[in-house]
Amino acid sequence: MSFLDQVREAGIVGAGGAGFPTHVKLDTQAEYLIANGAECEPLLRSDRRIMEKNAADIVRAMLAAAEHMGAKKLVIATKSHYEEAVNSLKKATAGTKIELHLMKSTYPSGDEQTLVYDVTGRVVPTGGIPLDVKTVVSNVATLVNIAGALDGKPVTDKIITVSGAVKNPVTMEVPIGTPISALIEAAGGFESGNAGDYEVILGGPLMGASAQSLEEPVTKITGGILPLPKKHKLLSYKHVDLQRQAKLAKAVCCQCSICTQLCPRAALGLGVAPHKAMRALSSEKGNLLGNTDSLFSCCECGICSYYACNFGLAPSTVMGNFKKAMMGEGIKPEKEKAGPVDSGLGVKKIPLKRLMSRLALVKYDRDAPLISFTGKVNEYRIPLKMHLGAPCKAAVEKGTAVKKGTVIGIPQGLGSLIHAPVNGTVVDVQSDIITIKAE
Repeated sequence: MSFLDQVREAGIVGAGGAGFPTHVKLDTQAEYLIANGAECEPLLRSDRRIMEKNAADIVRAMLAAAEHMGAKKLVIATKSHYEEAVNSLKKATAGTKIELHLMKSTYPSGDEQTLVYDVTGRVVPTGGIPLDVKTVVSNVATLVNIAGALDGKPVTDKIITVSGAVKNPVTMEVPIGTPISALIEAAGGFESGNAGDYEVILGGPLMGASAQSLEEPVTKITGGILPLPKKHKLLSYKHVDLQRQAKLAKAVCCQCSICTQLCPRAALGLGVAPHKAMRALSSEKGNLLGNTDSLFSCCECGICSYYACNFGLAPSTVMGNFKKAMMGEGIKPEKEKAGPVDSGLGVKKIPLKRLMSRLALVKYDRDAPLISFTGKVNEYRIPLKMHLGAPCKAAVEKGTAVKKGTVIGIPQGLGSLIHAPVNGTVVDVQSDIITIKAE
């Protein structure tokens, strides 16, 4: 079986959150292969633990992927203060052509395009991808899954950090389909009160989204589970009323442009201008957006909202909505050559500790050791869409007995195979989800 077939059969997607099918991403030729171990969002520890525990697998997967793509320059990018991870990686890369690129703890150092520039000095154009500058970026968790694929192991589990307002922050490897309530329980439960006092963010605190229910299942791209008290200031940015934003923009936005000055994508010369988005919103004149193509380069990191604006406005949400509206109208970005990179780029990177202080997250910045998940789960709900592209088609029926690793979802076009995460019996099949009762 070829390398790409092994990756495809394992059902691997970008574990860092994008969910792009990995066998499609690696079906190319590139000069650079970068392993992304920056994990720039506050509170998360999963990638750090993966690098500590699975450094040899990361190296093995990189060498295999590089041989397939013809990549000559292999780099693992992570933070210098991840000392245990760095030591593990140094041992694993000894005698190979893989280099380590160590960074300071800033946000958003793990942003794909920021990382590409830091490592290669090349800027991905507006509307482009790293491959436009002969580079492929893969999250370290994805690479560990590739190593598993080389051993014939499909993706059935996910390593996740449970932190925030829980009693005992932990990192665990759990079967896909596990309800997030079981993981919060494994972390000692909520720090006080009851579940109704908290809102749970799935992913990192800045770019993550609020869970709709505590019974939502873990997926291939779930990065973190972070409960926060419902009155926490960060949550106000997760529920932005655009009509209120327009009124606030009219009243207080002075077009100081600090949001644009601190934008990491603007600093790369990509023309992203959050202050223009606020100007267009407040005046209800779309032509004041300027170059609308630049909206597609916004990575929605939230610096303009969470950190830059002194008036509590949310330019990142406004730009995200403009972008969705444009995409809904069928408007696509045109690849544009980037302008000059800001000479002050280095000093505009936001120290993570300062960001956490601004967002009242310092108290939750605690260690989250890797432990075994021992929770009892009777039923696992496995979504049929955990990737970019169309949902998978169920490959099993109600009553089917499955073993861990059995194919239960087949992609329809762009997508990725889905496998049973546990031994058990299929008890329900819907158009969007399969439920398995564990043995």
